[in-house]
Amino acid sequence: MPFDVVISGGGPNGLMVACELALAGVRPVVLEQRTGPAEEQRANGMVGQVIRLFERRGLYGRLSGNAAPPAPAPQFMFAAFPLPLHQLTDNPVYTILVPQQKIEAMLASRAEELGVEIRPGHTVTGLTQKDEAVVVTVDGPDGSYEMETRYLVGADGGRSITRKLAGIGFPGVASDHTVSRTAHITVPPEYRDAVSGGLRVPGYGLIPPFLHHRSERGLVSYAPFPDGRTLLSVTASDLPEGDEPFAIAELQQALTHVLGVEVPLGPPVGDGPHMLRRRSGGQTRLAERYREGRVLLVGDAAHVHSAIGGPGLNLGLQDAVNLAWKLAATVRGWAPDGLLDTYETERRPAGERVTMHTQAQSVLVGPGPEVTALRTLFGELLEKPAVLQHIADLIAGADIRYGSSPGSPLTGKFVPDLGPATHSGRPLLVDNTGTLGPVAAPWSDRVDVVTAPVEGATALLVRPDCYVAWASADAAPDGETLRAALTEWFGAPS
Repeated sequence: MPFDVVISGGGPNGLMVACELALAGVRPVVLEQRTGPAEEQRANGMVGQVIRLFERRGLYGRLSGNAAPPAPAPQFMFAAFPLPLHQLTDNPVYTILVPQQKIEAMLASRAEELGVEIRPGHTVTGLTQKDEAVVVTVDGPDGSYEMETRYLVGADGGRSITRKLAGIGFPGVASDHTVSRTAHITVPPEYRDAVSGGLRVPGYGLIPPFLHHRSERGLVSYAPFPDGRTLLSVTASDLPEGDEPFAIAELQQALTHVLGVEVPLGPPVGDGPHMLRRRSGGQTRLAERYREGRVLLVGDAAHVHSAIGGPGLNLGLQDAVNLAWKLAATVRGWAPDGLLDTYETERRPAGERVTMHTQAQSVLVGPGPEVTALRTLFGELLEKPAVLQHIADLIAGADIRYGSSPGSPLTGKFVPDLGPATHSGRPLLVDNTGTLGPVAAPWSDRVDVVTAPVEGATALLVRPDCYVAWASADAAPDGETLRAALTEWFGAPS
């Protein structure tokens, strides 16, 4: 087989799977229906653990444009509540404002550096599973052809053809009671608040930047991005969708309806793509399973949900990294029994958490006095430090802990910064005692032994997705428990 893994979909999630597989010595090919960059503006940044994951791979600076490491966000939002995250001693919420097109371009460049073949204009149209392979039917610019591969990864979005061809159900709920209108716009200079950067509306007040703002009639989001573009989004439940093609005048009408006062809006400036989108209702769906034989799903192919709070890339890209190392281990022949099945058992609960909290936020930002009463109570709860920490962990995806036998406060959690050691994507044994080399020697073909300062631990066993599989704080760590963890996650010794 010319390729070990075929990836259907060349968005951020598919490209991340490809990069991680290539790091692990596996040959993927990416099939992407588009023939060029996406024209539609989509995500405007990333939130949560994924930013630290990019840092662990040495990719964060390619997005930020500087060598400084990411820092926790001093504030964020949940259901239009401002969150004073600077009050937390352990703030897990990281953010970066960068358009999805730049994320895709960076990951595509990284994939090409790693030797990944990307085929634009190619679409999966059929599949047949065999005992040891998947036969994939592809439509390309020169006609239809078949490919045989060890595994097929569906990273082809919420309407995933791969998911449908594999016969995986996609249950959930759809709502049609709201209409959101979003566009890049300009506002007169006197409406821009010089101190906060927000939108100051005469007769109404300040709408803070990059935070959802709720009124009794709807939701407003005002985002003046560093590149000079300004994105405005208005969601209302009692302003029906128009029959005419969506235009900025309709957005202005919706904004006037929600705020009760008129705000002049102008067309966007600068290079596009510029967003101009009207969307009715929304869907929350979670795949019945993430795997069917040799077909696996990542990202929106496995889960769709409200975009409130921007959790989509955090969830999907962590799916990608979790899957890729387990898939690579399986292809290369050292995976322990059942390793690939842990992709679903670990990541589907993460999908359930995101679909849950985005649905909860959608209720909390809804119109009406009864929702206002609920918000009053919820706001009182957010004043408690433990609740603020809980919500911050939920937003970041830091409340997910892998493994059934923690054994240490660090086990199952995202690894502390180990510097360039995690750039390779290989399993790591951090041994600051100098005693564990002989224990790990039978796994030297797949596990690297390194030293790095770690607060609260003398030794760590780190999975390629940067989660801790085993940890010890002892001066002489227990070699038997380390051997058990090495075998559990990285297979039998050579």
